[in-house]
Amino acid sequence: MNVLSHLGCDKVFHYFEEVCDIPHGSLYEKALSDHIVAFAKERGLYCRQDERMNVVIKKAGTAGYENAPALIIQGHIDMVCEKNADTEHDFLTEPLKLYIDGDDIKAKGTTLGADNGIAVAYMLALLDAEDIAHPPIECVFTVEEEIGMGGATDLDVFDLEGKRFLNMDTEEEGYLMVSCCGGRRMRMYLPTERMIKPVAEKAYALRIRGLKGGHSGADIHLQRASANVLMGRALLEIRESLSYHLVKVNGGNMDNGICREAEAVFTIDPAKEEQLAALVQELRDTFFAEYKDRESDILMTIEAVDAEEVLTDAVRDHIIALLLLLPYGVQTMDTNMEGLVESSSNIGIVRTEEDHIFIDNAVRGSVESRKETICRKIELLGELCGAKVVGVNDYPGWQYNPNSELLSIFKDAWTEHFGAEPKVVAIHAGLECGLFAKKIPGLDLISLGPDMHDVHTPDERLSISSTIRVWDYLKAVLKKLK
Repeated sequence: MNVLSHLGCDKVFHYFEEVCDIPHGSLYEKALSDHIVAFAKERGLYCRQDERMNVVIKKAGTAGYENAPALIIQGHIDMVCEKNADTEHDFLTEPLKLYIDGDDIKAKGTTLGADNGIAVAYMLALLDAEDIAHPPIECVFTVEEEIGMGGATDLDVFDLEGKRFLNMDTEEEGYLMVSCCGGRRMRMYLPTERMIKPVAEKAYALRIRGLKGGHSGADIHLQRASANVLMGRALLEIRESLSYHLVKVNGGNMDNGICREAEAVFTIDPAKEEQLAALVQELRDTFFAEYKDRESDILMTIEAVDAEEVLTDAVRDHIIALLLLLPYGVQTMDTNMEGLVESSSNIGIVRTEEDHIFIDNAVRGSVESRKETICRKIELLGELCGAKVVGVNDYPGWQYNPNSELLSIFKDAWTEHFGAEPKVVAIHAGLECGLFAKKIPGLDLISLGPDMHDVHTPDERLSISSTIRVWDYLKAVLKKLK
């Protein structure tokens, strides 16, 4: 596309655009993984690609750094694939349509995948460079991070020699990340029963759109609205005023994304259409009043559609109960670090299938017992409604090490480079650091990255100037790692 080629930055933006040209949504990373392997082979670098499509590339230290301790640099190659309802884009076959808006790089109507494509670009630029001083580096490109960290979980680390580890999946410049929470996906399967639609009733689709959404870890403290939760409230309020039969309910595409859009189809007496429209408008006004300081708009529309079958009232009532009672949002705050969320839950996906309704919850917690309690609540709610609940993709947190030598080096380099102290912080979102710490005893870890905003949404943007500053800082740090 050559939209970013003029930005320079030692080919960082060149490689970022190259990444964006290759479809690489979660579970569909093979093309990008193969491209990275070809890149390494062209340069004669050690390269290993495993069956999961994780890639490890090694590069020797530059002159004077040959015997320095190796540094592992890691990022994930999959991206969250979200688009606006009016955007036509095939994430399996089409490149992202990049454009520059002031200091930001964006994609037209879709997620940008700067989370974590910029880490891939940084690593490729470093592996390609011949004039940057650095110790031996071991670049690790993992898959399926966005859907449970399956790549990092299954990666064999037999050929990784480094005891210093830099993760580049942090989304705010000026922050040195030193800890993250663990998590688990709680997947619920609610059995469905159907019957023929009453002849006298007409089907309508209620759609909720226009929400900001966001990352279910990094943005959960902002208390933005979830379209799935609002849909549960709407279905309850409508049931209190009108008799209806539910056909289906769907909302969200990713369990780690705050749900931006949801749809429910139900049937009512067509003579009640005006009453329904008035009720929906009243609900929209109520929701917007509640979230006016957190949401720029909440759109709710009603449209006549076709339907032949409806769910039983029992199934309808169970789905309403689950959408309203399943834990959503911040559950507890950390009492030792101001402003840090300790535990949370996100109702990321609701999907009506042939014989069940699927609900996917992302549970996060830095205290294992708190995380476990939230998971048990979800299990108990499922049992009460006759649903099967399965916990998957459990991953550990990453504990803060106050004696980290790597942190001391990175802090000193930051102060020397920028003339100010960096902020040392923990994050509520999950990073792959905990998995690597568990695999490699004695690993010293840190995480950083440039400014990016609204990740996991079509409003995602990456700061150009911040990307350049972080790259320059990274080179300064590498020079100190002898």
